[in-house]
Amino acid sequence: MYIRDSLIEMLKDAESYSEHDWQKLIANFLLLIFPKYICVIENVPVKDYYTNPEKTINRAIDLALVDVNGNIDIIEVKKPFENALIYSRKYRDNYVPKRELSGAVVQVEKYLFHLGKSGAAGEKRIQDKYSKELPTGINIRITNPKGIVIVGRDTGLNEQQKFDFEIIKRKYANIMDVLTYDDLLRRLENIIAKYSV
Repeated sequence: MYIRDSLIEMLKDAESYSEHDWQKLIANFLLLIFPKYICVIENVPVKDYYTNPEKTINRAIDLALVDVNGNIDIIEVKKPFENALIYSRKYRDNYVPKRELSGAVVQVEKYLFHLGKSGAAGEKRIQDKYSKELPTGINIRITNPKGIVIVGRDTGLNEQQKFDFEIIKRKYANIMDVLTYDDLLRRLENIIAKYSV
């Protein structure tokens, strides 16, 4: 309950916390809400050879989740802005994604692209950097990783907006999941309810 209560308290004054603060909080309970993973690692290095062909750019992925076989998936954490998901006005009778959501999705797609291109050298780089944090016998594998974007709040959406937002989320479901902070809170509430009986 402590983690849920911390999340609720931080959401009351969301603007006063940095993206790094949110990343730290979320890292504390990811293994609880995603039990297939056994380890969370932060600021995962990935090299970008494509943005500027003359210079390799070092990037850092917010969080990565490692499963029991060493496969990693990535998480991009954004701040829980109230109006970060979809526009309140319709475009051709549809609610469309806002720049914050679209930008986060593209960012994760690029991270997945660069991670996939890093191959064995990328696996070794991550393995070497996090060898002390990884459970014994776990070797990092980059095997078609999936992404998770944590962004915004969905409590203020009307039913039509929620419907259109669900369509947007499902559009990307083959490569990433889009979760709101309210999704995280609901998952925590369900876990607490399940074990409080």
